[in-house]
Amino acid sequence: MSDVHNKKVALVIGAGDATGGAIARRFAREGYVACVTRRSLDKLQPLLEQIRAEGGQAHGFASDARQEEQVAELVEHIEREIGPIEAMVFNIGANVPCSILEETARKYFKIWEMACFAGFLTSQAVAKRMVARGRGTILFTGATAGLRGAAGFAAFAGAKHGIRALAQSMARELGPLNVHVAHVVVDGAIDTAFIRDSFPELYAKKDQDGILDPEHIADSYWYLHSQPRDAWTFELDLRPWIERW
Repeated sequence: MSDVHNKKVALVIGAGDATGGAIARRFAREGYVACVTRRSLDKLQPLLEQIRAEGGQAHGFASDARQEEQVAELVEHIEREIGPIEAMVFNIGANVPCSILEETARKYFKIWEMACFAGFLTSQAVAKRMVARGRGTILFTGATAGLRGAAGFAAFAGAKHGIRALAQSMARELGPLNVHVAHVVVDGAIDTAFIRDSFPELYAKKDQDGILDPEHIADSYWYLHSQPRDAWTFELDLRPWIERW
């Protein structure tokens, strides 16, 4: 058997500096080859270097998940050159507030493309490989907006409702084929540079465990992937203990 087929790959679509990067590192620590994507390869370099410094294996790809051909090429390359994708995480965010009175058609469509349509393209491409092998895990990063739309977030809420519905349909169809699909509702501020710089009063709650630690979020993604199939979770809510809901 070739070395490619002896490796297990965790593909993280949208491996940013916080949640996506933490998920990639978590799977790499478990022996998975972390394949991570962003639209800019340069922005992935710190994450790749960190994973490798910790003894893990990682590959970065500049890829636009909204483009069907790029998604197909990405999945084909990974499966052929690196290893079978055992877990895929769709983690693209598009949390851009705007009044419905001022929202433009162009921006609304772009947010939907990023946070919903791209999820369809990537999960479908990976699901075809997983179903053929009879195993796999597909995880979607959701948000409170996928459960209820807040004022000023019509575009984001529409996209997140869409990705949750996609996850539900996929879970019902693919579960009997031994592919675990789950949706993670991340409800609360995450420990990021954006929150630190833009919302200092909110960031101050970090010392009280009042904002989400990306490493702890990543632990939950690994937990979902590790679940035995007689007790699969579809939807998992993550929120700080002080968060109202």
